[in-house]
Amino acid sequence: MPRHQTPDRASNTATTFSPLFSLSKFLSSSSPPLLPPWWFLFSSKNQPRGRELLFVREIQPRLKGRAFLIRFADDFVIGCELEVDPRRLMEVLPKRFAKHGLTIHPEKTKLIEFGRPRNRPAAPATSGTRPNTPPASKPGVESGSENGTFDFLGFTHYWTRSRKGYWVIQRRTSRKRLKRRQKSFWLWCRDKRHLPLAEQHATLCQKLRGFYQYAGIRGNYRAMEAVFEALRRTWRYWLGRRSHKSMIPWDKFEKLLERCPLPKPRIIHNI
Repeated sequence: MPRHQTPDRASNTATTFSPLFSLSKFLSSSSPPLLPPWWFLFSSKNQPRGRELLFVREIQPRLKGRAFLIRFADDFVIGCELEVDPRRLMEVLPKRFAKHGLTIHPEKTKLIEFGRPRNRPAAPATSGTRPNTPPASKPGVESGSENGTFDFLGFTHYWTRSRKGYWVIQRRTSRKRLKRRQKSFWLWCRDKRHLPLAEQHATLCQKLRGFYQYAGIRGNYRAMEAVFEALRRTWRYWLGRRSHKSMIPWDKFEKLLERCPLPKPRIIHNI
């Protein structure tokens, strides 16, 4: 993942770090005051460096509570400790951007509550549900109700219970990103089905490894497994469409995978 210059929230100096790792560090803080309960997401065409200077020089001094900025390319998150600060930003920043001919994306700008759930028991597990499934809540919920979830850098961030019963933050590949990845595999296998088998296998392995390198974080194994299984079914389908013969049986396809195995999902980044 590319690394960028981003101002440090304590010293207002530029520090080099990975945006996703920095966001994970803020979210995983064990000290409750460091975890702001409100998040403010932006997407615009402003220059990254200018946006950071605007936040450090113009926004932070005017906020009543603590805040920080996490930025990657044209997407950024502003975390605020007090609810009044992001609501004020929602009113002021569009006007400030308009002076420079810039706009804030109306669909990608969200105000959601994302504080650690307090004084609320975990929802009982039901048959067929997974323990790390994000809550079915919507962004912009009112205070005291279910926490919202948000997508950033292709991952959905949400609260859940750990195996020991503690509240933790999990990240998984967003549904939109998963569908796009599976569709790209489907289109590639369809268009390249007449290539030699060895060439198809080599390219699919490269694509899978590239996906694992980005998505291989803790708590995201099921999403990677879903992409892996979807690719297996897709490859088998389009290999069977290379001629007028019937579909390749699964036992025959399993023997093919023994000679041309696909890389299996694995956790690469410990964040």
